[in-house]
Amino acid sequence: MSAKSAEKRTERLLNLVIALLSTRRGFTKQELFEEIELYSEAATAEAREKLFDRDKKFLREQGIPVESYSEDPLYEQDNSLQRYRIRSEEYRLPEVSFTPAESAVLALAAQMWEQASLGSAAARALRKLRARGVLAEDAAASPVHPAIRTADPNFDKVFRAVTNRTPITFGYRASNGTESSRSVQPWGMGSRYGHWYLVGWDTDRNAERWFRLSRMTTDVSAARGSYSVPQDFDIHASLASLDTVFAPVAAAVDVRAGAGAELRLRAGGSADPEAALPSPPSGWDRLWFTVTDLDALAADAAALGSAARAVHPPELRTGARTVLARARSFQAEPVPEFPAPAAARSTAPKAAGAQERLSRLLDLVPYVLANQGADLAETAGRFGVSAEQLASDLNLLFVSGPRYYPNGLMDVNFETGEIYIDNAENLSQPVRLSMDEAAALVVGLDTLAALPGAAPTDAVASAHAKLTEAAGAAAGAGTSLAAELLPGGISPDLLKELQQAVTGRRRLAIRYVVPSRDEVSDRVVDPRRIFSDNNIWYLDAWCHKAQAGRFFRVDRILSATDHGEAAGDLPVADPQFPSSLFTPGEADEFVTIRLLPDAAWAADAYHAERRAQLPDGSQAVVLRTANTGWIPGFIARLAGSGAVLDPEALRLATQAWLDEAAANYE
Repeated sequence: MSAKSAEKRTERLLNLVIALLSTRRGFTKQELFEEIELYSEAATAEAREKLFDRDKKFLREQGIPVESYSEDPLYEQDNSLQRYRIRSEEYRLPEVSFTPAESAVLALAAQMWEQASLGSAAARALRKLRARGVLAEDAAASPVHPAIRTADPNFDKVFRAVTNRTPITFGYRASNGTESSRSVQPWGMGSRYGHWYLVGWDTDRNAERWFRLSRMTTDVSAARGSYSVPQDFDIHASLASLDTVFAPVAAAVDVRAGAGAELRLRAGGSADPEAALPSPPSGWDRLWFTVTDLDALAADAAALGSAARAVHPPELRTGARTVLARARSFQAEPVPEFPAPAAARSTAPKAAGAQERLSRLLDLVPYVLANQGADLAETAGRFGVSAEQLASDLNLLFVSGPRYYPNGLMDVNFETGEIYIDNAENLSQPVRLSMDEAAALVVGLDTLAALPGAAPTDAVASAHAKLTEAAGAAAGAGTSLAAELLPGGISPDLLKELQQAVTGRRRLAIRYVVPSRDEVSDRVVDPRRIFSDNNIWYLDAWCHKAQAGRFFRVDRILSATDHGEAAGDLPVADPQFPSSLFTPGEADEFVTIRLLPDAAWAADAYHAERRAQLPDGSQAVVLRTANTGWIPGFIARLAGSGAVLDPEALRLATQAWLDEAAANYE
């Protein structure tokens, strides 16, 4: 859609909302076509009808309650006599107030989605709730900042299918590598173990099934039909059931002495008494694990190269051998021709232009009415747009309203840089939360409630109750979506020690595993906050060894001991979630890697600086790194979906590394 078309669509939608709010009796379609001039631009009467139907559907999806009714029961089925209106009491966000503590947890719940698919929805929800006492800046006071990621390209389509009860079809690669087309009635979706899953009824297999979004091999397509979700369905219970999908098994990996520092952190399972295994070679240690995901452990073993060997059970050994074989084969392919990678743009889904702008316009009016004389530049910052864009929005508000009643137009003035709006009673209150806005906050609060020490439990519970009541039916979308960010594999005592260090401003001495060098280092740090990237947790701290801010993965901290009072003059942490977990340096190297579509997530996860599309659908991405020691293991873990293209020396070294690793299984 061109910028001009998007502008006209937003203007048409805004005028439709204003018209439908202006009368209790409502309008017929013909009356609306006469009232709103932009409908006359449709090429035919049929096109105008379809345009109106799309607009009506769009507004309802945004939580705006467009109601249709007939004044004469005898003609209820006659669409030409149907009248349309928006009841102001249904449109407006109910009067509800939040305490400072509740404001803080709501802001924190919204901040979780800052770099995820529902980020725009969460930001819009906070804008609406600002009139009820919720301030986005209140989240900064929390020592713990969880964050949800939704890098899967099909996330938005699956979420829409779940909330709208729409059957879908998609290609899917099972854990054994086989691919097939699946037809599913979506019930819910949730995040667990760092992956997003869809749960629903598989109509071909006539059974309830889970599907990992990252294993979807095609775009999701909507199908025809309707269905009902079982009344006893609970997304949280369903997520928990993933623990029982695969029975825990004992698994063994032999690791060369002095290697595998990170893998050793997770060892500690009981040996399989029925496994008749030879002793590990001299200079090797046998590590036992109790796992439910052998594929993940196979990838971990493969990523250590020749320093590790998957031993037991046979499926683990086969899995590691297969991972390395695929990686070797893809790395050995000739370097394809490709254009010079260009500056990367984030592939994170963004809200549609009309949706984002209409919501901003409807939120802008009550904000200015409550803050007459608001500074233009400051208001633009609050709404996340430039001053030029805000001026364009204000000009659109000025010309929007009843076509034949000039006195019904809003009075908008911002010539002096201060904004004043008058004659806007119908838009004076924030609009109710839409389904995606309510879902973002409800799921955020549910996630906070499950995290130990993340937020005051009483504030989370009371904010949840008030939000659910205020959102009405839209809050139901939150029952179909769940995100679990539990810090698995982390000692509760360590987590408590870190939280106390942040809030008490205490310095810590930590022992930390550095996987890229496969070593343990000692650091003295001043903790600033704890945050997560899905279920991976980090300590943001000032590192006295590096004399700079650094991020430390909490599950790689071997120990933390109090080291006195933290310095009071160090740089504070950025209140926003970091856009990159990598700190660039002058001596960094640049590596060009080819990624197949199923590994495209890595471009965002590793913050590719430049990208280029290849004819076969793969892409060449440029990663920046302080050292390249971790690259061969990263390529092994991608299992044939990634290969080093440049520099040539690293490409050859990675091939040799993979060859040597594969020799462990010959």
